[in-house]
Amino acid sequence: MTENITSADGTTLAVDTIGHGAPVILVGGAFNDRSTVAGLGAELASSFTVVTYDRRARGASDDKSDDYSVANEVADLGAVIDHVGGRASLFGHSSGAVLVLEGAMGGLPVDRIAVYEPPYCADENQPRPPADLYDRLAALVAAGDRDGATELFLCEAVGVPAEVIPGMKAGEGWSFMAGKAPSLPYDILVSKPWQVMPFERLARIGVPVLAVYGDQTSPLLAEGTRAVAATVPGAELTVMPGEDHAVLQRPAALAAILAKFLG
Repeated sequence: MTENITSADGTTLAVDTIGHGAPVILVGGAFNDRSTVAGLGAELASSFTVVTYDRRARGASDDKSDDYSVANEVADLGAVIDHVGGRASLFGHSSGAVLVLEGAMGGLPVDRIAVYEPPYCADENQPRPPADLYDRLAALVAAGDRDGATELFLCEAVGVPAEVIPGMKAGEGWSFMAGKAPSLPYDILVSKPWQVMPFERLARIGVPVLAVYGDQTSPLLAEGTRAVAATVPGAELTVMPGEDHAVLQRPAALAAILAKFLG
């Protein structure tokens, strides 16, 4: 069932709810919307009330703000929590993982949090994109250059080699990704890959946290996930054999891990 709810600044968010039980909100990352977490939601629906939503500026959600701000997305998450009764557990994938952690650090009423491969920079010696990446990305979006914004994000935020991009553009998935381009400044702003992760703020999280990564993912994503588990008091760490960043395409094993932690 899809419903439209209103965030604090008047932005309309498309929200889907399935299943029965304690509420769990699933939050996708860059180039994701509620459809890409639907498979995971279906796996969890027998045990939980599963809520998915289109983050602002993507899918069927709009964006009434005149600027990009992490606070906007935290407020959106708070509106979804209100919609499901005022408290919920959260799962986030990639930049969605950073967003749900931001929600906890911002004091949202959260019971438990699970994250998959948050794209944090865990070490100042790691390679990082330049600090003007956000400005350049926002400028491309403002100019209506969705292909350019998508390419910039993939090359400089994700690390896709430039020579791979033409083949991606020729593939059937490019239009889906480019359609999410207006939301990419939010993904980059919440993750801030040019900065080292906020260790002190993470260390103040007071709810149970599970950090998960796949052993076939990039070393930087693995390191960032391990750093979350090492920094949040009492956090658990799980490594999924044979998995990488595309785990949402194969949700059954992840669902079993989440059901055990969230249940």
